[in-house]
Amino acid sequence: MVTVKPFIYDAMKDRRKRGSLFIISARCSLALIFFSCVTFSILRLLITDTYHPSIVSSWLTSPTEATSTDLPASHDIYVGETVIFPDQVLILLKYPPTSPLLTKDDITCMYSSPNTSTRLSSSPLSIGGEYHDHQIVRCDVAPRGMLVSVGLKWKNLPPGPTYEWKSLAYEAVIDDVDNTTVVFVKGLNLRSGKASNASRYKCLYGSDFGKQKLVVRSKVVSIAQEVVRCRTPPSILEGLHEGRISNSVKVSVKVNGGRVLGSIARPEFRAKPNLINRHQVCVCTMVRNQGRFLHEWVTYHGRIGVERWFIYDNNSDDDIEETIESLVGKGFKITRHVWPWIKTQEAGFSHCALRARNYCEWVGFIDVDEFLHLPSGVNLGSVISNLTSRPEVAELRISCHNFGPSGLTLVPPQGVTIGYTCRLGMPERHKSIVRPDKLSPTLINIVHHFDLKDGFKNVDVNRNLLVINHYKFQVWEVFKEKFYRRVSAYVSDWQQEENLESNDRTPGLGTQVIEPADWSRRFCEINDTGLRNWVVKTFSDPYTGILPWQKEERVL
Repeated sequence: MVTVKPFIYDAMKDRRKRGSLFIISARCSLALIFFSCVTFSILRLLITDTYHPSIVSSWLTSPTEATSTDLPASHDIYVGETVIFPDQVLILLKYPPTSPLLTKDDITCMYSSPNTSTRLSSSPLSIGGEYHDHQIVRCDVAPRGMLVSVGLKWKNLPPGPTYEWKSLAYEAVIDDVDNTTVVFVKGLNLRSGKASNASRYKCLYGSDFGKQKLVVRSKVVSIAQEVVRCRTPPSILEGLHEGRISNSVKVSVKVNGGRVLGSIARPEFRAKPNLINRHQVCVCTMVRNQGRFLHEWVTYHGRIGVERWFIYDNNSDDDIEETIESLVGKGFKITRHVWPWIKTQEAGFSHCALRARNYCEWVGFIDVDEFLHLPSGVNLGSVISNLTSRPEVAELRISCHNFGPSGLTLVPPQGVTIGYTCRLGMPERHKSIVRPDKLSPTLINIVHHFDLKDGFKNVDVNRNLLVINHYKFQVWEVFKEKFYRRVSAYVSDWQQEENLESNDRTPGLGTQVIEPADWSRRFCEINDTGLRNWVVKTFSDPYTGILPWQKEERVL
């Protein structure tokens, strides 16, 4: 049911003035309620059946009127940029460094029309943490013809610059090896796995690409998939080093004789870390609402030789930050990177390869439901050293065994490595461990495999030495989440009638979130307890049999 309510703003300069204006406002509200109801009966024809915002009045306050002293630096909060995705809107609130982040209770998603004074509101879908000096707010898509912004308890914020996700430069980082700018873009529709003709494009730097005289142009060095590498102009590079332009200059890509992509990508300069010795083995992964599996995944891989984790958080709302903080408190070196971009797993891995290069000799690209299994019991670092004694070897390709529900109908309390012990007979796909400094400058990667620089090659690893246990088909309670907005580069929603033959899908499952009657018995051809037995022997408490990640769950 749609409710009607007045929207009163705390915009008075003292309590006495607030009291007088409240009486006036209340009288006005009664008139506005009637006007709002009539207007809404017209607007509802434009609103989809699934959208149920609330009617509010159209009163606005000027930013200079919000003088509340109990909200530090609140007048400096504004909408930096807005990105419209197919199923939601991403709003980036620009934040003063000294102000605390807002909570979901402080924020309302506001919808307005240029042609009417009526306003609609709804609760945000979610509120994120800090992202490049902004806070993330996610709202429902606005009804047709309406703009979306944010309402705070003490004022409404004007809408910010709005961009369509289908055509956008969304991230940029300076490569400290050659000082090029690596730009991540959406909308160029380049061939997957192939480098494109760089001469057809230009990179543009500036704060307003509509003012041609203020735009600096540069050469595109390489372009492939969603990654564009630009020659950074000396003036831009100098300004970034000195910290003069980090918050004002953006970079975009122009097709020669054609359009310029919208951009929210501000080149990020990263100083080289002062490391005496790099980690031998690191891992990159991208997750969405997988926090409950991290304790087991991180603890296990730390025991076999992984030294650092780069976790790309793709729109999680399951308290993953607290889980990571808990693991860091136990001594694990984990970096969480907010990555709010949908269907960009390959771009995220390219970004991670750049970040990890200065810290790690080897980086594995695996998912949270994948466990590197060493049947021989040898340490991971030793295996890598033995397989890469030849200097031209820069990538190890590891086979994946897909495990099924193994007869279970409930989430196994001892963890996935203990609970799931039945798998398909033949392996599917490979995942890779690479030397990040030997990757092609294009950063092309497909399904966790990268292109290498000329003169370097990959090696297929014998499954008796190293294999990946992929717990792909878990109990239905867990597996059904794969139907909704996955991090996959190819399928964001399994309910859509597209890419029906993709290997990302499950054979015979279709597009409906309906549990098959025989789901718990599917994908079971070989009983494989090798990793289970090793985990029980290595990790279980000798007196209680409890595993480390079970203890953590009991504390939580």
